[in-house]
Amino acid sequence: MPDHNALKPKNRPAIGKPLRKLYFCVLALCVLIVANSIYLAGVTFLEWFRSEILQNYFYQVMFLFHILIGLILLVPVGLFIGYHWSNTRNRKNRRAVRVGYALTGIVLLLFVSGLLLVRVSGIFELKHPLSRSAIYWLHVGTPLIIVWLYWMHRLVGPKLRWNHGARFSIATLALVAGMVALHFQDPRTWQVAKPESGTKYFEPSLARTASGNFIPAKTLMNDQYCKECHADAHKGWEKSAHHFSSFNNPAYLVSIRETRQVAFERDQSVQASRWCAGCHDPVPFFSGAFDDPQFDDVNHETSQAGITCTTCHAITDVPSVRGNADFVIDEPVHYPFAFSENELLKWVNKQLVKAKPEFHKKTFLKPLHQSTEFCSTCHKVSLPFELTKYKEFLRGQNHYDSFFQSGISGHNIRSFYYPPIADHNCNRCHMPLKTSNDFAAALFDDSNQLKIHDHLFVGANTGLAWLKENPEIIQAHKEFMKKDVIRLDLFGIREGTSVDANLIAPLRPTVPELEPGNSYLIEMVIRTLRELGHHFTQGTTDSNEIWIEIIVKSGDRIIGHSGGMDEKHQVDPWSHFVNTFMLDRNGNRIDRRNAQDIFTPLYSHQIAPGTAQSVHYRIDVPEDLVQPIEVIARLHYRKFDSTYMDIIARSLKPEDAPLRGYEPGQEYLNPLPIITLAEDRIMLPVAGQEDSISQQESTIPPWQRWNDYGIGLLLKGKVELRQAAQAFENVEASGRYDGPLNLARVYFTEGRLDEAVAAVARASKAIDPKAPKWTLAWMSGIVNRQQGYFVEAISNLESALYDRTPDMIERGFDFSQDYSVINELAQTYFDVAKRNRGEERRPVREEFLKKSRDEFKKVLLLDPENVTAHYGLQQVYAQLGDLKRSEEHMKLHTTFKPDDNAKDRAIAAARTKYPAANHASEPVVIYDLQREEAKSYTESPSAE
Repeated sequence: MPDHNALKPKNRPAIGKPLRKLYFCVLALCVLIVANSIYLAGVTFLEWFRSEILQNYFYQVMFLFHILIGLILLVPVGLFIGYHWSNTRNRKNRRAVRVGYALTGIVLLLFVSGLLLVRVSGIFELKHPLSRSAIYWLHVGTPLIIVWLYWMHRLVGPKLRWNHGARFSIATLALVAGMVALHFQDPRTWQVAKPESGTKYFEPSLARTASGNFIPAKTLMNDQYCKECHADAHKGWEKSAHHFSSFNNPAYLVSIRETRQVAFERDQSVQASRWCAGCHDPVPFFSGAFDDPQFDDVNHETSQAGITCTTCHAITDVPSVRGNADFVIDEPVHYPFAFSENELLKWVNKQLVKAKPEFHKKTFLKPLHQSTEFCSTCHKVSLPFELTKYKEFLRGQNHYDSFFQSGISGHNIRSFYYPPIADHNCNRCHMPLKTSNDFAAALFDDSNQLKIHDHLFVGANTGLAWLKENPEIIQAHKEFMKKDVIRLDLFGIREGTSVDANLIAPLRPTVPELEPGNSYLIEMVIRTLRELGHHFTQGTTDSNEIWIEIIVKSGDRIIGHSGGMDEKHQVDPWSHFVNTFMLDRNGNRIDRRNAQDIFTPLYSHQIAPGTAQSVHYRIDVPEDLVQPIEVIARLHYRKFDSTYMDIIARSLKPEDAPLRGYEPGQEYLNPLPIITLAEDRIMLPVAGQEDSISQQESTIPPWQRWNDYGIGLLLKGKVELRQAAQAFENVEASGRYDGPLNLARVYFTEGRLDEAVAAVARASKAIDPKAPKWTLAWMSGIVNRQQGYFVEAISNLESALYDRTPDMIERGFDFSQDYSVINELAQTYFDVAKRNRGEERRPVREEFLKKSRDEFKKVLLLDPENVTAHYGLQQVYAQLGDLKRSEEHMKLHTTFKPDDNAKDRAIAAARTKYPAANHASEPVVIYDLQREEAKSYTESPSAE
């Protein structure tokens, strides 16, 4: 009989000798990748747990190692699975076989998910956040399933050899320990140059590097590296004012050269100009080149860099809201081979970034980048003693407080108008979302489209865009400036030449018939609207040129004109300018951005957000008119005035880049584009004529026109309060709460406190719409305080600051940060403390002194240079017996308080030198539309 056992084929060993070598090779590689994975996962977990970035250069090396070992494992694992399957596929232990198949499937899933996360350029790039997140967690979860299935596979197979597992574990833990030790090494500290003067190198700028060392220029100028993955963001940035912030901007070049020259001649060093460099010239500044008096501001590799990608995105902290570049910048940790010139290594670096973008995002995009405080670092300025050699502190431009203390931000209790929803940062306006395929693109809204924030930083610098020959950027700025930013309203006619004359308003739909031979005042209103969150204008207010042009004509005959332009492109100096007329200490105008000479303004015609400015124009109606009168009003904008542009043209050197529009030896006529921001026009009949005028309408509600007019008059101070009250009475007659509430402001300013109380009471009864609860509480509080009702005043002011209604929460309002009202509350606490005299009342007195102290300290957290708070703390600490702190705040109050005596001398000199500006600085200004000299000026051209 045949031997059946002899005929039956023998099972090959599941893992024979040849395969065992491969098996141990796989195990060795698994030890490496498991140890590596534990390290990577541990860092990731700690980052999540501690909410801080722990990844560094070594982490990225280990991540690259993770990818390489993963790719290497593909070969031996694939071979092992193939041979092992061939040896075991016919085994009777089908359970072990099935578990093996499942294990193989999960291993393949692990490899596939890993490859998908790598995002290989040109082959497969997973960008959608949700898809990428799903694949990531699949990749994280599959190793756990693999361990479980492997254990199950071995349970139904040969007996486990636990000693092998012990060796595996010991080797893994040893490698993890070594990785942890190496994690704390930082190659950025190797062979790094340091300023000889330490952190004093950065003064008077408030900027600092995290280490106190210089940052290599190549690190700060790596913009092309950023462009590879962020092409759309780079496209916006490369034509932005941020890019051209430095010596590559001809306007700034002339200004900073003068500042450096003045500083060197005065101090034998250019250190004072560091004040400019922290924001404008970060690359030469932080790399150490800026301090050289012989610095080549044209040809040095850092001179043309501007504010680079890394400059902003490497900032790690904003210590305060003092501005003047008060930020901390750190040399960022890059992925391996970020600066390599080798194409293969550059490709590897790119794959690393795409495979592990979270580290890149955490390094270069922090929560502070989304905050208004981040923008405050360079959009809030004070001039230090080192620069001016005058005072320790002079306030310069200040976008930050202007926005932060506005109704637009939802922080200003006292605002005249409020938006439906508050804006909590600058991004919605200046970095709007745009559709993009960049790797930073994300789902920001409900459109389900990937978007980024536009890095053009759209604003108003049409001048720079013109000089750089970028017409599309001019167009972008123009569209931005004309989007619900500002408007003009030809509001009324006064029958006479005085602001006390009878007012006919609002003009339209009815208009008055003008009498030939009579004189009138045209009442104009400029109003800032929803899309303007800071003063109009801000920034370079001394050189920004914004003016009203008003043309009065009958048929083709011009009978009145203001705001015209001469043949040299100079605007008539007797026009109404919306600017700041800034002076030096000798009364000369600051006309070339010479910051070191800034002393005091002769006047400031800036308009706060959500407010208005009322302007008066005189017109004498000729007796021989035969046609109706047309009044055309336009608000024009030109980035730099002609005086400054002429200085720029004359100051540039032959080796400098050519200035567009300038021919050497010829007079430079300001060619910058003029943008008409707003326009209004009206037809007025003339008595004795038969010409009919068609119906005219205004799109502005009548109550709002009265309100805007009244606001413009109120904000002039005490000179036109009676006229403001008349305007607000008309608002009240329309049934709006704004009328009595604003009347209360007028009465309070005039000291008519009982009438103010009555007006607030009337405002509180309004139903549709209701008056803002917070503004009513504030107004009641300041009136009660003046009347000596301190308990009621405290209740009112606390309510205004700290009550939170559902409507306020829904609209994003937080009035607890209105530091002007916090000061009012602190002063009222102090008033109560002073009332409680004598030893027996000491506990009550000290209680209210401490309350006052705490409120004043809140103010200084929001505005460290607040004069009122420092003066208040000087008084409070003196009463508490803390004389040392009282003296500290007395000194700070002296530092931040304007020097009124000194500025009087400069203003007196300026009034003689500049008659037109002197006229514009008067409490009541009436612009004459029929000045004889104005006839030489023609209509201002516009870039429309």
